Amino acid sequence: MKFTVVGAGAMGLRYGVLLQEAGNEVEFVDGWAPHVEKMRAQGGVYVNRDHQNQHLVPVKVFYPEEYQRQDQDVLIFFLKQMQLADMLKRCEHFFNDQQYVLTCMNGMGHVEKLLQYFKPEKVVAGTALVATILDKPGQVDFVGKPGAGTMNLANYTEKPDELTHQLVAELEKANFHPNLTTNFKGTLMAKVVFNSVVNTLCTLFEITMGEYAGYPGADEMSKQLIDEAYDVCERDGIVMLNTREQELASVNYVSKVANPLHYPSMYQDMSKNRPTEVDYINGYLVKLGQKYNYNAKTHAFLTHLVHLAEHTRQAQATDAQPAAQAV
Repeated sequence: MKFTVVGAGAMGLRYGVLLQEAGNEVEFVDGWAPHVEKMRAQGGVYVNRDHQNQHLVPVKVFYPEEYQRQDQDVLIFFLKQMQLADMLKRCEHFFNDQQYVLTCMNGMGHVEKLLQYFKPEKVVAGTALVATILDKPGQVDFVGKPGAGTMNLANYTEKPDELTHQLVAELEKANFHPNLTTNFKGTLMAKVVFNSVVNTLCTLFEITMGEYAGYPGADEMSKQLIDEAYDVCERDGIVMLNTREQELASVNYVSKVANPLHYPSMYQDMSKNRPTEVDYINGYLVKLGQKYNYNAKTHAFLTHLVHLAEHTRQAQATDAQPAAQAV
């Protein structure tokens, strides 16, 4: 199959590189100049596996404005929620009504933006329990052994067609262990709930997933957030993929067994003074609950805490800047 990955960050590179190694034709589109220029200069991206076995993987990467190809089978979108709208505008010249779209972005809000450009029957969205880190421009680290992690995906229409099954087959070849469902909202919300626990708490306390799960009170904290999230989803009529108990088990398995040494993507953003996606995760649950007069107060409190941490870090960086220049 022919793929174009829009957003050559950590997850975009993991999906694109592994699909390429599985025998597919893959190209990348990205707007971050230091990253694009580095990959062009070195002839590809350096890939590590758990900080070892670094090797150069040749990739073709383009800026949005220079990319013209329109014969792709699938466009894969991996961006931060707040970046998507602008990138869609920059890329719309190579969109057409025959292309399928796959996205496994964190949070909620991206599907509505994609539907402004693509037919509902062409949109496939899912969740990826896969850990990956963009170490620096032109270098990415795939966390976990080959085949680590899982993913769920569903058609927006909840009616899988022939190309959807072809896509699933290629994702299986690439070792992503895809699970195709016919429950669109439930599939997406499973990852939102997971992230609302692990990403947010690990970010606030600057700890790995394993360190969080190792805290004796972690289960109680996780259950409080999961219960609140499920209360919201039930009011919206969303049928979740997992029971509350299964969701807690998933949090523990991924944190203790699959990726105990991993810092979630929200932490990576926070540590680099980039805006986090908390409004699209915990904040999304809060707003959804408000539609039904339900107060998801723990998620609201955590959303404020993350924004407070962002504000504090940015203020400290601003205060430190003149002193650094003086030296």
